Amino acid sequence: MTTAYITHPECAKHDVGDEHPEAPERLSAINDALISLRIMDFLQCHDARPAERSALALAHSEAHIKRVYDKSPLMGLRQLDPDTFMNPHSLAAALLGVGAVMQAVDLVMAGKVKNAFCSVRPPGHHAERDKAMGFCIFNNIAIGALHALEHHGLKKIAIVDFDVHHGNGTENIFLHDDRVLFCSTFQSPLYPDTFADSEPGHIVNVALEPGTKGDLFRQQVRERILPELDAFEPEFIFISAGFDAHKQDPLAHLSLLEDDYRWITHQLLDVAEKHAGRRVVSALEGGYNLEALATSVCAHVGCLAGLHHAG
Repeated sequence: MTTAYITHPECAKHDVGDEHPEAPERLSAINDALISLRIMDFLQCHDARPAERSALALAHSEAHIKRVYDKSPLMGLRQLDPDTFMNPHSLAAALLGVGAVMQAVDLVMAGKVKNAFCSVRPPGHHAERDKAMGFCIFNNIAIGALHALEHHGLKKIAIVDFDVHHGNGTENIFLHDDRVLFCSTFQSPLYPDTFADSEPGHIVNVALEPGTKGDLFRQQVRERILPELDAFEPEFIFISAGFDAHKQDPLAHLSLLEDDYRWITHQLLDVAEKHAGRRVVSALEGGYNLEALATSVCAHVGCLAGLHHAG
């Protein structure tokens, strides 16, 4: 068994302007780096399949779904929130992002791959049950996790979000669903400034001060997240893989490096080996310095594929 790499060229057509950091070039930078470092040779590549509209209702209200469909433009741009825009291709890209994570779940549950990385955009972890925000239209990881729970009969899912921004949308969707353990590391203060107190055994929020480096990040993960994961004994681990906590990222002020992403990926694989039958699905969230994004994703995916040792 190997690692699935799921993406789609249509995700690059979600282009909302040259000044917007969530740009199509993010995916090509990742793809090019995986090829140049020969990691792609070890991956099982799949074109994402779009999600059906009905699948969106796993995590989102009908009002939100209708609002997005109604605002999808025939030309030009439409705005969903101060940071989140749609062009005529954005709805298709968003459905592919959701569909990729669902497809990854199906491949892993069928035993066709051991884990998967979904290189898709727009990202998803800021999208709440009833609204789009923070570059995110639908919550890709949340819908994928609910697909695993509702359609594959699993009872306990863990979601680990190491994007530099708090995964407010995922927390909002699972706040009252104790089948899901949600763990998020993030810079604070920083957008969206929405996190609540942790609820041990269900919601674990680890706020990191600006300037935090890898040693403190690792300590916080060891002390506050790994014990919760062990105690929860998840049957499947999802990763909201944002790489904007990297030292070079322009939108935030943490100082992680590629080795830190390699390290946390190994920790999560160890938990999955122990409790979850090695089942892991990861999906791209943030990361806006193209070079840092590409090298960090290569560290992460290389670990998923068993090519890299712990950093």
